[in-house]
Amino acid sequence: MKAALLPDRGVVKVAGEDARKFLNGLITSDIDKVTPAQSAFAALLTPQGKIIVDFIVAEAPPADGGAFFLDCPRVLAPALVQRLNFYKLRAKVMIVDLSETLGVLATWDGAAATEYGLCSADPRLPELGLRCMLPPHLAGEAAADLGSELVDPSPYEAHRIALGVPRGGLDFSYGDAFPHETDMDQLGGIDFDKGCFVGQEVVSRIEHRGTARNRIVAVAYEGFAPEVGAPVSARERPIGTLGSTAAGRGVAMLRLDRLADALAAGTPLIAGGIEMRAIKPAWARFAFPGDAKAAE
Repeated sequence: MKAALLPDRGVVKVAGEDARKFLNGLITSDIDKVTPAQSAFAALLTPQGKIIVDFIVAEAPPADGGAFFLDCPRVLAPALVQRLNFYKLRAKVMIVDLSETLGVLATWDGAAATEYGLCSADPRLPELGLRCMLPPHLAGEAAADLGSELVDPSPYEAHRIALGVPRGGLDFSYGDAFPHETDMDQLGGIDFDKGCFVGQEVVSRIEHRGTARNRIVAVAYEGFAPEVGAPVSARERPIGTLGSTAAGRGVAMLRLDRLADALAAGTPLIAGGIEMRAIKPAWARFAFPGDAKAAE
């Protein structure tokens, strides 16, 4: 079992008697389903349905004061606080950026529990393991308590990339991507039955019409990795953009119709002069070029 403190992650606290109702009216997941034992993957969207910031929502037990803690990109924590405060109006909530005092520890390749920090299973995929929000100086003690080896973040990144799970700001641009394009609908990040949230009409329309033209997909390559952000093409026809890479695997945002044409023609994908092939992640349910049927 391994553990890594993720330096790119921050924590925002949302507390107060209206916190659950407040968040539920804004973000893509059903916060009524969040408990101290069950976190949720979610995002705050623009009214046009594009992702402002995505995060994992965990609830502290009542004995620890309750409240919701949002595990989010650290660089976007101040903007998230600002945007939530914009929607606050008269709601009885307190929104605080705790990124200077709390960090995020990820553990994977095993199963264990610890009393250090606020911990819950990563709601996106079981293979992503456990996430704990805790003071960074306790990361070593928490890892020891879990019986895991504390490593630098690069093995976790390689694990994430091998699973084909995207990372915002690296594999897609915030403010420029719809949730379906980043596979949030595949990773439990959208509840289509909960009712209204900001951007809900656009997201529901994409879902019902099946009009997600672009998708994050996994890719594989041999040898040296192309640079992050390299254009992906087939016979010089643009198909998408390469995101993060590690150990022969990568994540790319690709146009599925153009990928289908390339596969049908037997044309290899090229990024930065490196040949690669697209792979449908095991967890994905969307219709992939070559699939016999659409997602269930």
